[in-house]
Amino acid sequence: MQTEKIIENVTKIRAEIAKGNPFGERVVLVAATKTQTAEAINAAIAAGVDAVAENKPQEFRDKNGSIDPCPRHFIGHLQTNKVKYLVGKVELFHSCDRDELADEIARLSVKNDVVSQVLVQINIGNEATKGGYSYEEAIEAIERLSNKNGVRVKGLMGMLPESDDEALLRGLARKMRALFERVKTRFEGVEYLSMGMSGDYALCVEEGSNMIRLGSTIFGARDYAVKG
Repeated sequence: MQTEKIIENVTKIRAEIAKGNPFGERVVLVAATKTQTAEAINAAIAAGVDAVAENKPQEFRDKNGSIDPCPRHFIGHLQTNKVKYLVGKVELFHSCDRDELADEIARLSVKNDVVSQVLVQINIGNEATKGGYSYEEAIEAIERLSNKNGVRVKGLMGMLPESDDEALLRGLARKMRALFERVKTRFEGVEYLSMGMSGDYALCVEEGSNMIRLGSTIFGARDYAVKG
């Protein structure tokens, strides 16, 4: 996609979310940059996204030196043996989905004398194909993670199921927001509810998300032949 179109798309999204969510919170716009070239990513940064986020550690490493200054997030499923490539370079891990991963982020963060900010991934739809803690175990999981040196829990991340049932999706999004409210009252420093991608971000913002992860809405349909 041409640079001008990316800038146009970001400007349009910015206008859509300018009023924030119904809770009076500013909505953070994260560009999901999987398969995108450094040129395209830099265009999105110039257009005013709040952060850029990769799904794979290899892509992060390959592109990192070519990306203009901008907060870097990681949003993909993360194997523990790949954490070493990201700690100290990533401002926010969106997908802390299990204790084993949190332990490794914490260990390497302490080793590198940094504090890594994480979002606790919640499998809000109880989908077998998605990782994350269940809704029922979320509070206990956050309690454990909050007590780890080197890790700071900054909020929750969730992905709604792929469904045409808007009532179902809104119900799950509201459930996620209700959990976020509970977590905010119990744990200091919690501020982000990362929920909403290109297909459902408008609904998620309406139901209380304050951080959205957009790929194709910014960059157009992905070309999986591109690895740059």
